[in-house]
Amino acid sequence: MQPVVAAYALYLAITVPLTVLVARTLSRHGKTFLEDVFQDKQALAHSVNQLLVVGFYLVSLGFVTLFLTSDDTVLDARDVFEMLSVKVGTVALVLGVMHVGNVLVFNGIRRKHLNHTAARPVPPPPYPGYPAPAPHPAP
Repeated sequence: MQPVVAAYALYLAITVPLTVLVARTLSRHGKTFLEDVFQDKQALAHSVNQLLVVGFYLVSLGFVTLFLTSDDTVLDARDVFEMLSVKVGTVALVLGVMHVGNVLVFNGIRRKHLNHTAARPVPPPPYPGYPAPAPHPAP
């Protein structure tokens, strides 16, 4: 077997399970987070979580696949390790950035939900002798 083929096989053997591990972690903890945010809508929380995980898989595995090829000359084991270190390190950094992006999406969903459910300020009581203001309909 040529060293470059061994490098490709090792690259896939490392990066695909790494991608699956990160996606499962996002799914498990994201589900808990979204269920807390959408307490009254469990099905919506599950659906949003699944959509985010599918998007993560598509982008991550697409990047892993596109980043597979190399123009480097791989002649020996040292070249294999050097190529793998660059490729796996790059994939790990991209997965980390995508993970942060997903956390930001979760946080945005949480903020939007909290803004909609925040208690409206209670108007002060009317002054003695003045009529109470008419209640405004909820938006």
